[in-house]
Amino acid sequence: MQRAKHNPKQPFKEGGKEGKYLTFTLAEEEYGIGILKIKEIIGMMPITSVPRTPAYVKGVINLRGKVIPVMDLRLKFGMDGIDYTERTCIIVVESAGEVGNVLIGIVVDAVSEVLNIKNKEIDDAPEFGTDLESKYILGLAKMEEGVKILLDIDRVIRVNGMGIF
Repeated sequence: MQRAKHNPKQPFKEGGKEGKYLTFTLAEEEYGIGILKIKEIIGMMPITSVPRTPAYVKGVINLRGKVIPVMDLRLKFGMDGIDYTERTCIIVVESAGEVGNVLIGIVVDAVSEVLNIKNKEIDDAPEFGTDLESKYILGLAKMEEGVKILLDIDRVIRVNGMGIF
């Protein structure tokens, strides 16, 4: 039995993007990452800067003996940086890299909640033109309290599809 190909003009069906998402805020907007990508959420801790890295790469942390690179998602998305608060945290995600799975920390303004989002609540990302990197957007979840931007975190942490950051 041959499966029908997805038409990008229509929302996903048959299990597509449905699932549990960890939601968080960045500059008053709500975003979500698939819960299966999340390894843990930690409070802010000292970050050791690494020379000659992009501005959004804050550096590395030592998490229980593992050195993990950390990026500020606000800066990655071209938003203004802010002073970190008691709600600012690091979400440690696992991504498939060129040499296997790697852990990456992403700094977010605040973690909100875990939501179970159904396919009927998710629309494909609209085409915004060249000014917005819509390739980072997995979909838009229409919830009672507004729209959540669901991120393809594997694409967010890559540059030109090659390597991490």
